[in-house]
Amino acid sequence: MRKTIILSSAILIAGCSLAPNYERPAAPVAADWPKDAASGTREVANLDWRAYFPDAQLQSLIADALEYNRDLRIAVARVAEARALYGVVRADRLPNLYLGASQTGSHVPADLSGTGTDITARRYDVNVAIVSFELDFWGRVANLSAAAKASYLATEEAERAFRLSLIADVANAWFVLLEMNERAALAQETVASAEETRKLMARLRDVGVAGDLDYLAADGAWQAAKADLANLEHQQSAAATALTLLVGKSLDDLPVAGKKLADQGVVADLAAGLPSEVLTRRPDVLSAEQNLIAANANIGAARAAFLPRISLTGAFGTASRLLSGLFTGGSDAWNFQPVLSMPLFDFGRAAANTDVAEARKVQAVAQYEKTIQQAFREVADLLSARDRLVIQLQAMEAAEKAQTQRKQIVDARYKAGISSYLEVLDAQRQLFTAQQTVVTTRRALLSTAAQLYKALGGE
Repeated sequence: MRKTIILSSAILIAGCSLAPNYERPAAPVAADWPKDAASGTREVANLDWRAYFPDAQLQSLIADALEYNRDLRIAVARVAEARALYGVVRADRLPNLYLGASQTGSHVPADLSGTGTDITARRYDVNVAIVSFELDFWGRVANLSAAAKASYLATEEAERAFRLSLIADVANAWFVLLEMNERAALAQETVASAEETRKLMARLRDVGVAGDLDYLAADGAWQAAKADLANLEHQQSAAATALTLLVGKSLDDLPVAGKKLADQGVVADLAAGLPSEVLTRRPDVLSAEQNLIAANANIGAARAAFLPRISLTGAFGTASRLLSGLFTGGSDAWNFQPVLSMPLFDFGRAAANTDVAEARKVQAVAQYEKTIQQAFREVADLLSARDRLVIQLQAMEAAEKAQTQRKQIVDARYKAGISSYLEVLDAQRQLFTAQQTVVTTRRALLSTAAQLYKALGGE
């Protein structure tokens, strides 16, 4: 029996594989990023998210999300499931030994025994058995194991991709909340200022200094400011709810005021490197490639169905008609049963399964190439957006400064009786719009930085 196991192991090791030789498809993208995408200085490959997002409160939110987010829990559980399934398939590559103990009893009546007397027989067996172990001549079991391993690795990379997305999404939701807080604070200041102006115009109208036109303009500006504030407060509440959902638990210490986007300290100076470097680092690309490897291995398993299959069943142990005689001399017992099965006529089942496996590989190749193209586009767009948003923010900050100076001049001219109140209202509206745009652009730049960290395959 020992020689049989050694021989079987040698045959297993020498078995061949019918799977096609795997070759990574060429990336269907350019060899470099677009010319207008500037390069940064920091390497994302060795950059932990805590170093990239230095704000302590944001770090706490991300840490909570990584612990409590339900979708991430599902992704982690799927990795554990895939790992266990791989373990099940991998076990089929080695003989499984079973310890068995049994008792068999039978009674034959006298008229059937042939001896004229009834016969009662008992048998006791204890053995170690191998049940239906397949000699993997053609690599069928090995390819199934390779496919299961690749599927497990694909699931693991998909979990890592989701983890990166969650980090970026929490950061983005945090930036949106801060944006809404800042914009709502600006709107509250505008409402308060417009209300004071409205009251002033009412008093001036009562004493005949101002007319109805000035009062109605002030009242309209106040009502419009209140409407803007109500809309921003609604967005503020929605942003807080979205962040709470991502984190996965109730948040009682979200900032209402005081926290500024300009204080986040996130600098999107990440070095893009070559596309080939980025694409081999991104977990979604790695996951798509592992799915392709699994599809390639499944072709080998499907092709093996056309060839003979040999399985072994055997047992070695001791047997006796008496329980006390199981381990006495001369009680050795063994059996050995090799089985050869050869498909003759299966109405095209094996051929159809092979066609299915090959079609799935074609799909996996296309999905892999599509994933690379999407990754290239995402990174290229974010690199371009990063540079343009920096220029846009600088321009909008300059515009805000100009509108502030304009309002000061118009206020002075109005007090001197040179400008009309309509000019004052127009200057207020222009300044408010500029302030809101600066906040929105700053948030957009931070959101781009968060997405770029994910797109470049940050750790």
